[in-house]
Amino acid sequence: MAKTVTIEISDNIYASLMKVAAQIGQTPEQIILYWIENQVEPATKDPLLALAGVFEAPVTDIGEQHDDYIGASIKDDHA
Repeated sequence: MAKTVTIEISDNIYASLMKVAAQIGQTPEQIILYWIENQVEPATKDPLLALAGVFEAPVTDIGEQHDDYIGASIKDDHA
C-alpha cells in the first residue's frame, strides 16, 4: 500500500524543481519520487553488499578510524 508524505521545501528549491519538471515534462512529485526511489533502491540492491562479512580481518574499526589508517599509510609510504 502506498503512503503519502508531505514535505516543506524552500521557495528557491521549489522554483528549481518546477523548472526541471517543465524541462523534462514531468510533475515535481514525479521527480521527487524518482529521486527517492533511486536513493533507496540501490542501497538494497547493492551487489557488493553480498560480500559484507565474507572476509575476516584483524582490523575491526575501519569505519571509525578510516582517516587515521589512511594517514598512517601515507606517512609510512613517505618515510
